[in-house]
Amino acid sequence: MEGETDRHSDEQIKAIYDLKNIAIVGMSKNPEKPSHYVPRYLIEHGYTVIPVNPTASTILERRSFQKVSDIEDKVDVVDVFRKSEDVYPVIQDVIRKAGIRVIWLQEGIHSIKAEKLAIENGIDVVYDRCMMAEHMRLFPE
Repeated sequence: MEGETDRHSDEQIKAIYDLKNIAIVGMSKNPEKPSHYVPRYLIEHGYTVIPVNPTASTILERRSFQKVSDIEDKVDVVDVFRKSEDVYPVIQDVIRKAGIRVIWLQEGIHSIKAEKLAIENGIDVVYDRCMMAEHMRLFPE
């Protein structure tokens, strides 16, 4: 259902944080936006963050890509900062790139159609959760 969080256990979510290469779809250059400070937090906690934003060439001193399938390097997790209605084409692109294990849809984002497509292609889906908030909750400093 829209508006409810996925059913992953804390242990399942913790295991996702063992995956270190994260593409951020919709990453922003604006430091005030969650799509900027969440990736910055992940970088500060040892993750390799790859920006995906067709309007920027670099964000946080990292090369930005037009779409996930353009990334040459390994991607384990795709963290999506897009409206729910914009997620399906993102997932269509993501399944073109081999090796992606998890699609993470940020708080307030869920598309049943996109989730089904990802799962049919062997990709786990976390939705309506913030990657930074969950990390802070599960790994308190």
